[in-house]
Amino acid sequence: MNQSFWLLGTLTRILADHETTEGRYDLIEGTFQPGVSTPMHRHTTYSEHLFMLEGEFTVHTETEVIVLKPGEDFFIPRGTVHAVVSGPALARGLVVASPSGFARLIKAAGTAANSAGLPPTSPPDMEVFARASAEVGDEVVGPPPSAGNPTNE
Repeated sequence: MNQSFWLLGTLTRILADHETTEGRYDLIEGTFQPGVSTPMHRHTTYSEHLFMLEGEFTVHTETEVIVLKPGEDFFIPRGTVHAVVSGPALARGLVVASPSGFARLIKAAGTAANSAGLPPTSPPDMEVFARASAEVGDEVVGPPPSAGNPTNE
């Protein structure tokens, strides 16, 4: 399996999902453009384990800010409010979501990537994203972290 989608400025490749893992987990490769940030959010039905391959991610939670470099990983338990911000260069990592759920969000809210891998020319449909997020139990709880207020407190 290799399905590629753009989701909120990130090229995602679904390497394994509920169909190939009997619902136990999803394996996603994400390539973030420089300076891309997810909103502060939580997953209510699955945990997320990040593995850094290249570049860097800064993970913001309610209690800490962690910078991940290649070879490092970070586990985000179910229910933990967090955001992921890519560094100043292209960043690539793996996500294991367990049990499966994240891949369904990507398929429902993402834009299929073309063979050239270029990002879509239109902005994401945030209503579709919100609906798909709710269906898998994800909750957006705030805007992306800001440079002056990294934990959004």
